[in-house]
Amino acid sequence: MRQTQLRTAYVSCGPVSLRDVLPKARFLTGDDIQASSCSADWQSCRDGDLFVAVTTADDDGHEHVREAIENGAKAVVVERLVPVEVPQVIVKDSRVALARICQALAGNPTRELRTIGITGSAGKTVTAMLVASIFEAAGEAVGVMSSIGHSDSLTQQAANGPTATPAEFASWLSRMHTAGCQSAVLELSSTALAERRASGIELDAAILTNIQNVSLREHNRAAAYQKIKQRIFRLLKNSGTAIVNADDHRCRSMLAEIDGACLTFGLHAEADITANVIERHISEQTFLLSAGDECAPVRTRIIGDQHVSKCLAAAAAGLVSGLDLATIVRGIEAVERVPGRMERLECGQPFGVFVDAADSPQRLTLAIKTLAQVTRGRVIVVCGASPECEPAHRALLGRVMERGAHVPIVTSDEPGKSRIDTITHEVLDGFERPGKAQVIPNRQAAIQFALSQAGEGDCVLIAGRGDRVSQIGRGKQSTYDDREVACQWLYQRDEQPMCQSRFRVVG
Repeated sequence: MRQTQLRTAYVSCGPVSLRDVLPKARFLTGDDIQASSCSADWQSCRDGDLFVAVTTADDDGHEHVREAIENGAKAVVVERLVPVEVPQVIVKDSRVALARICQALAGNPTRELRTIGITGSAGKTVTAMLVASIFEAAGEAVGVMSSIGHSDSLTQQAANGPTATPAEFASWLSRMHTAGCQSAVLELSSTALAERRASGIELDAAILTNIQNVSLREHNRAAAYQKIKQRIFRLLKNSGTAIVNADDHRCRSMLAEIDGACLTFGLHAEADITANVIERHISEQTFLLSAGDECAPVRTRIIGDQHVSKCLAAAAAGLVSGLDLATIVRGIEAVERVPGRMERLECGQPFGVFVDAADSPQRLTLAIKTLAQVTRGRVIVVCGASPECEPAHRALLGRVMERGAHVPIVTSDEPGKSRIDTITHEVLDGFERPGKAQVIPNRQAAIQFALSQAGEGDCVLIAGRGDRVSQIGRGKQSTYDDREVACQWLYQRDEQPMCQSRFRVVG
């Protein structure tokens, strides 16, 4: 399926000079081209557009240059010479050119905004919300782009996909600037960095949360994945600061290669910003945040060492932005829950219930470990591998469930399935004693069973889907939410309103 990457027309900013935007490009006709709009989809080209021929895994834009011209394109940006009569601009990477043109057409808003970029294998969304909340605590208007939604500080909108396109980055950054935002917080996935979608964005701070084992299906090799993550530091302004997790050995290995200012954070390794957990309960934790000669207690409703690490990363962003520690603490404490990320459901039950997006062995291990630290009784885990999960990782999920859960319940990632399929069998392959597992393929039934088994002091972890609220069944898309299923059961068909998580991108 072709992905439409751009259709923009930033008329208010006026035309831009491609010679200025792409100084290293080769212009075959004339010295310059003025562009007022552009497109990477030949089908959406209109009169006067600049067509950028982008090569993807599914299609090659160079094969559609003539169609784009027939639809009105006045010039083309290509990686190789094509037999057409309109002006051509030859570049090394048309994906980089596309993203830079988008930012230029939007007026290069990150030059006016304090922009914080966040990447890593896990924790990007929560860190983005914490950083935004810190800026809000300072009385600033802040815009956010994350996997759960985008905000220009005035309006919010659910994300169209897991990774924003170059056009979406440019459009939302422009909206943030127009809305009067002083700051922008951007979640940059490995896809965004690998496909150069963030080119042209200029960062004041770049946060690297961690680097975990990843799907080789997308990035081929672990070394390649690490290099992709390093690209975020190339987006830094000359005065920008890199913020790196010192607890992660892969992140630490990058420190010697970072030019310019750098801050480290960590709970266990020596770092510039550190923390010491004072106490932790199932509903909250308190830790002492230390930065240089300053320290302050922080009380947060979200538990676990991983959340403390994200708080440290966000605190570092606040410090490099010139904010005082008291303001930073207020911002961190204001984030009481994050949709589908160790989200606690409070429905009057005498045991803990958490919904988490943990869908990999590493994330599931951390989630179970976090709950085991604060649970007097048993940890009951409901989890199913998604179709996108690699077969080797499915068995590892089973191993984690067997070793970490008192009651492991293997189910389907899609709630509508009622049969034991290949994916479920592959999860069971990770069990040394498969008989220990409760196998309930229907996800809704599995959640209800888990809750029925929990007693006072126990804790139920519903893992894998997090805040996802849709499912595909029999070729149709419908609504399904683990949180609603759990709350409905906990209220025992009472007419009280169900426990709903706020959709909030900022703070």
